[in-house]
Amino acid sequence: MPGFELFGDKERKEVNDVLENGVLMRYGFDAMRNGHWKAKELEQALQDKLQVQHAQLVSSGTAAVSIAMAAAGIGAGDEVIMPTFTFVASFEAIMMLGAVPVLVDIDDTLTLNPEAVKKAITPNTKAVMPVHMCGSMANLDALKNICENNNLILIEDSSQATGATYKGKPLGSIGDLGCLSLDFVKIITAGEGGVVLTNNPKYALHADHFSDHGHDHKGNDRGAETHPFLGYNFRISELHAAVGLAQINRLDEFVAIQKKNYTILRDALAQIPEVVFRTVPEGGEESYSFLSFFLADLETTRKASAALKENGIDACFHYYDNQWHYIRKWQHLKDLKTLYPIPAEVKKGLKYLETADYSKSDDFIARNISCLIKLSWTEEEIKLRAEKMVAAIRASI
Repeated sequence: MPGFELFGDKERKEVNDVLENGVLMRYGFDAMRNGHWKAKELEQALQDKLQVQHAQLVSSGTAAVSIAMAAAGIGAGDEVIMPTFTFVASFEAIMMLGAVPVLVDIDDTLTLNPEAVKKAITPNTKAVMPVHMCGSMANLDALKNICENNNLILIEDSSQATGATYKGKPLGSIGDLGCLSLDFVKIITAGEGGVVLTNNPKYALHADHFSDHGHDHKGNDRGAETHPFLGYNFRISELHAAVGLAQINRLDEFVAIQKKNYTILRDALAQIPEVVFRTVPEGGEESYSFLSFFLADLETTRKASAALKENGIDACFHYYDNQWHYIRKWQHLKDLKTLYPIPAEVKKGLKYLETADYSKSDDFIARNISCLIKLSWTEEEIKLRAEKMVAAIRASI
């Protein structure tokens, strides 16, 4: 995914602009900054590119998820449905607010299974959060219908799929709220950062205030601002915003490169009858940041994963044995290992993990390999990689 692969003069120009101006904080110091507002410029650019009315920059993708939920009033004891296949940040962000992450099965999209979502709804459910993993998306029409029929909030986490679209709309713009990560290994990077996206003016105002100690951001005297409600410090810096500003203007360039490289590899693997590619929901177009496919069973997939590594094919992930991205290895969540006492609502709400059956998710993740698509490959390197991948997988079947 990483936009940092093509980090260059455009990014340096924006960063140097901040350094020469001397104001690194996104708020205040109006007289000193001489009209330089990188965070504001990036927010406007994100709104234009991702077709939303409001974009709030924050310090990380994890922060973006917590802020999105806080903006919508989700907190103590509320349940948020999320997938078993995601990054640990998903449940961390939910638990930070005292809410309960309810993990449900995925399907062959590698994202939330709408039928599993329906079964998980209780009177305490407040939101559904699909995570658009590995460059592609959940069935958003189905999830929107579920949310509308049950008066639930739809929060998209499209951190791994910036640049992808669903029925012509950018991911992150379709739910009540959307969240992005701009960390160092995302499609576009700010080094560190995140974004809350929404078309709801109330949620936008809440995100703006909550992410900066509750400041109302009225007037040009920061010390005179009021605090309509409690908030915390999730601000992004002007330096990070400067990098992101250069990168958002290169998003189309990055996606086009990824699509070209992805297509070469997919066409090669399509020669193998035993390779089944992930399902992309009808009307969806990936960001082409990963090539994800399934093999026959766990044993075959482990053999293929090992063979790819032995043949010098890096960045092909078998998440069944991964510590970060799949529930099977999240023992710290299952055992509630924290530095502080867990709220009673969360402790009680997570009891289901002691007996939860995720065999359906196990089947998909056990058979899946997801291969990162790099921006910096030459055509010669891609074709050689394709040959090696085909040979390694065929030898494992």
